[in-house]
Amino acid sequence: MNIQFRESQEAASPLTAKTAIADCDIHPARATRTELYPYLAKRWQHHLEVYGVHAYQGMMEGPPYPKAQPNASRRDAWPPEGGPQGSSLAFMQKQLLDPNNVQLGVLNPLNTGQGIRNHELSAALCSAINDWQIDKWTSKDKRLKASIVVGNEDGLSAAAEIRERAGDKNFVQVLLLSRNVEPLGQRRYWPIYQAAEEAGLPVGVHAFGFGGNPITPSGWPSYYIEEMVGHSQCQQSALASLVLEGVFERFPKLKMVMIEAGFGWAPSLAWRLDKAWKRLRSEVPHVKRPPSEYIREQVWWTTQPMEDPERREDLFDVIKWVGWDKLLFATDYPHWDYDEPSRVLPAGVSEANREAFYLGNAKKLYGIAA
Repeated sequence: MNIQFRESQEAASPLTAKTAIADCDIHPARATRTELYPYLAKRWQHHLEVYGVHAYQGMMEGPPYPKAQPNASRRDAWPPEGGPQGSSLAFMQKQLLDPNNVQLGVLNPLNTGQGIRNHELSAALCSAINDWQIDKWTSKDKRLKASIVVGNEDGLSAAAEIRERAGDKNFVQVLLLSRNVEPLGQRRYWPIYQAAEEAGLPVGVHAFGFGGNPITPSGWPSYYIEEMVGHSQCQQSALASLVLEGVFERFPKLKMVMIEAGFGWAPSLAWRLDKAWKRLRSEVPHVKRPPSEYIREQVWWTTQPMEDPERREDLFDVIKWVGWDKLLFATDYPHWDYDEPSRVLPAGVSEANREAFYLGNAKKLYGIAA
C-alpha cells in the first residue's frame, strides 16, 4: 500500500466493534483428508482411496505455483488445535468473525469437486461439500452462509444440485470458478444459470479453477505473481463470454458476483466491449443492448483485492461507474492477501455509502433480513 493512500486511510474514522460488516469471501478448509467421507457413499470413499482424483489440469496436483505459505494463507491463521488454516470454526470466530463484528459471512470453499474429469465423482464431492458446509459451519454459527458448490462441467447435474438446495436458507449463492474447460458463456453451462435464476440465487464466479488450460493465451507463465495478476484477466474473459454469448439477455433476472479479481478493470472492459459491439453487433444479434448495460445491471463485485490507486479520487471515479450499490466487502480470509476491514476505504466516503459497502449491499443481494 502506498504511503499517501495509507495516510488518507489513517485520517479516516476507523471501524469500531459496533460497525457491522458482511464478509463475502471466506474460505473454509477441511481439517483432514478424509473429513468428507461421512458425506460420501462407500463407493466414492473406495474410489478415492484406490484411484484418487484426476483434474482436467493433469500436469499437477494442488496449486500450479508454490505460495509463501501452505494454502496461500496467513502465518497467523494456523488453528491452535491443529489442522490447516481455515479449518477451525472456533479459531475463525476468534480471529475473524468476533473482532470484526461480522454479521454475515459467505463461505466459498475451494479445492472441491470442481474441475474433475470424472463427472459423477465431481457431483458426489460437490454434494458432500455442501452437506459438510451445513454440518460443520452454518448450523454452528448463524452468521455464516454457504455457497452451493456444483460440478461445473456437467450442467445438468449441477442444475439438479442447485434445485435440490433451493430454498435452504443455509445457502445464499451458487459457486463457480473463472477457469473452466470453456468460457463461462458457453451453452454447456446454461442449465446452471437457468436453475440459479429460478431459485433466485446469485452465481458467484471466484478466481482460479482447473479447466485444463494455461492461465494465459500463450501458455504457462514463469512466476506466481503472473498468476495473481492473471486472476483479473481470467475474470474479464469469463465476463465477456457471459455477455457476448447472450447469457444476461436470456436470463435477465440472473445476478453474477465476480469474486477475488478486483473491479478496477470493469469500466475499461465495458467501454471496449461497447465500442466493438457498435461495429459488430450483426454478429451477435442476441446481444440486444450495449454490453455495459448488462454489466452494470447484473454484475456485483467483491472488493478483495481492493483497488489501491495513488489518488483516492481515481478510486472514487471507478466506484462511481461500478456503483456503490454493487460493491461487496470481502477479506479473503484466511489467505495471505487478506484485506483488513478497517483499512480498505479512504476518507471521504459518505455514511450511507460506507454502510452499503460494508453490509447493506450484501444483505440486499443475498436476501438477508435486517
